[in-house]
Amino acid sequence: MAWLYGHIQEPLDRFVYRRTSGKTTLTSWLGDVEVAMLTTTGAKTGRERTHVVLGLVNGDRVVVVASNFGRPHHPAWYHNLRGNPRASIVIGGVSREVIAHELHGEQRERYYQRGIDIYPGFTHYRRRAHRRIPVLALDPA
Repeated sequence: MAWLYGHIQEPLDRFVYRRTSGKTTLTSWLGDVEVAMLTTTGAKTGRERTHVVLGLVNGDRVVVVASNFGRPHHPAWYHNLRGNPRASIVIGGVSREVIAHELHGEQRERYYQRGIDIYPGFTHYRRRAHRRIPVLALDPA
Protein backbone atom coordinates (compact mmCIF):
# COMPACT_ATOMS: atom_id res chain seq x y z
CA MET A 1 0.00 0.00 0.00
CA ALA A 2 2.89 2.38 0.69
CA TRP A 3 3.99 2.15 -2.94
CA LEU A 4 0.44 2.84 -4.10
CA TYR A 5 -0.02 5.79 -1.74
CA GLY A 6 3.40 7.16 -2.61
CA HIS A 7 2.57 7.20 -6.30
CA ILE A 8 -1.07 8.23 -6.39
CA GLN A 9 -1.89 10.04 -3.15
CA GLU A 10 0.13 13.19 -3.74
CA PRO A 11 -1.06 13.73 -7.35
CA LEU A 12 -4.68 13.16 -6.29
CA ASP A 13 -4.28 15.49 -3.31
CA ARG A 14 -2.83 18.18 -5.59
CA PHE A 15 -5.69 17.76 -8.05
CA VAL A 16 -8.39 18.07 -5.38
CA TYR A 17 -6.50 20.96 -3.76
CA ARG A 18 -6.53 22.90 -7.06
CA ARG A 19 -10.17 22.01 -7.83
CA THR A 20 -11.33 23.25 -4.39
CA SER A 21 -9.28 26.47 -4.58
CA GLY A 22 -7.01 25.33 -1.75
CA LYS A 23 -9.78 24.38 0.66
CA THR A 24 -9.10 20.65 0.97
CA THR A 25 -7.26 17.61 -0.36
CA LEU A 26 -8.56 14.13 -1.07
CA THR A 27 -6.72 12.75 1.97
CA SER A 28 -8.17 15.46 4.23
CA TRP A 29 -11.64 14.85 2.93
CA LEU A 30 -11.58 11.04 3.07
CA GLY A 31 -9.35 10.53 6.10
CA ASP A 32 -10.40 13.45 8.27
CA VAL A 33 -6.74 14.47 8.73
CA GLU A 34 -5.13 17.89 8.30
CA VAL A 35 -3.11 17.73 5.11
CA ALA A 36 -0.90 20.69 4.26
CA MET A 37 0.82 21.97 1.16
CA LEU A 38 4.48 22.58 2.01
CA THR A 39 6.55 24.69 -0.39
CA THR A 40 10.31 24.33 -0.05
CA THR A 41 13.30 25.54 -2.04
CA GLY A 42 15.11 22.72 -3.82
CA ALA A 43 18.42 21.94 -2.11
CA LYS A 44 20.11 21.28 -5.45
CA THR A 45 18.00 23.18 -7.97
CA GLY A 46 16.99 26.24 -5.98
CA ARG A 47 13.48 25.91 -7.47
CA GLU A 48 10.34 26.01 -5.38
CA ARG A 49 8.72 22.63 -4.85
CA THR A 50 5.32 21.98 -3.27
CA HIS A 51 4.65 18.75 -1.42
CA VAL A 52 1.59 17.29 0.28
CA VAL A 53 2.35 16.54 3.96
CA LEU A 54 0.41 15.64 7.09
CA GLY A 55 0.52 18.72 9.32
CA LEU A 56 0.27 18.39 13.09
CA VAL A 57 -0.87 21.80 14.31
CA ASN A 58 0.19 22.99 17.76
CA GLY A 59 -0.63 26.68 18.15
CA ASP A 60 1.54 28.62 15.68
CA ARG A 61 3.74 25.58 15.11
CA VAL A 62 3.11 22.93 12.47
CA VAL A 63 4.99 19.64 12.83
CA VAL A 64 5.67 17.33 9.90
CA VAL A 65 6.94 13.75 9.90
CA ALA A 66 9.39 12.80 7.14
CA SER A 67 8.11 9.20 6.85
CA ASN A 68 8.08 9.03 3.04
CA PHE A 69 5.47 6.25 3.31
CA GLY A 70 8.01 4.03 5.09
CA ARG A 71 10.45 4.01 2.20
CA PRO A 72 14.14 3.52 3.00
CA HIS A 73 15.11 7.11 2.11
CA HIS A 74 14.02 10.51 3.38
CA PRO A 75 11.54 12.49 1.28
CA ALA A 76 12.89 15.22 -1.00
CA TRP A 77 11.23 17.96 1.04
CA TYR A 78 13.26 16.90 4.09
CA HIS A 79 16.53 17.42 2.19
CA ASN A 80 15.20 20.72 0.86
CA LEU A 81 14.43 21.95 4.39
CA ARG A 82 17.87 20.88 5.59
CA GLY A 83 19.44 22.89 2.79
CA ASN A 84 17.13 25.89 3.19
CA PRO A 85 14.93 25.87 6.31
CA ARG A 86 12.76 28.79 5.12
CA ALA A 87 9.52 27.56 3.58
CA SER A 88 5.82 28.26 3.35
CA ILE A 89 2.91 26.07 4.31
CA VAL A 90 -0.79 26.22 3.61
CA ILE A 91 -2.87 24.44 6.19
CA GLY A 92 -6.56 24.86 6.84
CA GLY A 93 -6.64 27.37 3.96
CA VAL A 94 -4.17 29.66 5.74
CA SER A 95 -0.73 30.34 4.25
CA ARG A 96 2.21 31.13 6.48
CA GLU A 97 5.95 31.56 6.18
CA VAL A 98 7.92 29.17 8.40
CA ILE A 99 11.39 28.17 9.46
CA ALA A 100 12.06 24.45 9.91
CA HIS A 101 14.17 22.73 12.50
CA GLU A 102 14.46 19.06 13.36
CA LEU A 103 13.15 17.82 16.69
CA HIS A 104 15.08 15.39 18.87
CA GLY A 105 14.66 13.39 22.05
CA GLU A 106 11.46 13.53 24.05
CA GLN A 107 9.99 16.31 21.91
CA ARG A 108 10.46 14.25 18.74
CA GLU A 109 8.92 11.18 20.35
CA ARG A 110 5.95 13.14 21.66
CA TYR A 111 5.12 14.54 18.22
CA TYR A 112 5.73 11.20 16.49
CA GLN A 113 3.26 9.59 18.90
CA ARG A 114 0.78 12.38 18.17
CA GLY A 115 1.23 11.57 14.48
CA ILE A 116 0.47 7.91 15.18
CA ASP A 117 -2.67 8.93 17.08
CA ILE A 118 -3.87 10.84 14.00
CA TYR A 119 -2.55 8.45 11.35
CA PRO A 120 -1.75 4.89 12.57
CA GLY A 121 0.24 4.19 9.39
CA PHE A 122 3.23 5.91 11.02
CA THR A 123 3.60 2.82 13.24
CA HIS A 124 4.14 0.62 10.18
CA TYR A 125 6.37 3.18 8.49
CA ARG A 126 8.74 3.21 11.46
CA ARG A 127 9.16 -0.58 11.29
CA ARG A 128 9.53 -0.74 7.53
CA ALA A 129 11.78 2.27 6.92
CA HIS A 130 14.93 0.90 8.64
CA ARG A 131 15.94 4.51 9.35
CA ARG A 132 15.19 7.05 12.03
CA ILE A 133 12.24 9.01 10.66
CA PRO A 134 12.84 12.74 11.15
CA VAL A 135 10.25 14.99 12.76
CA LEU A 136 10.45 18.70 11.94
CA ALA A 137 8.87 21.72 13.56
CA LEU A 138 7.79 24.54 11.26
CA ASP A 139 7.69 27.69 13.35
CA PRO A 140 6.54 31.13 12.16
CA ALA A 141 9.29 33.02 10.30
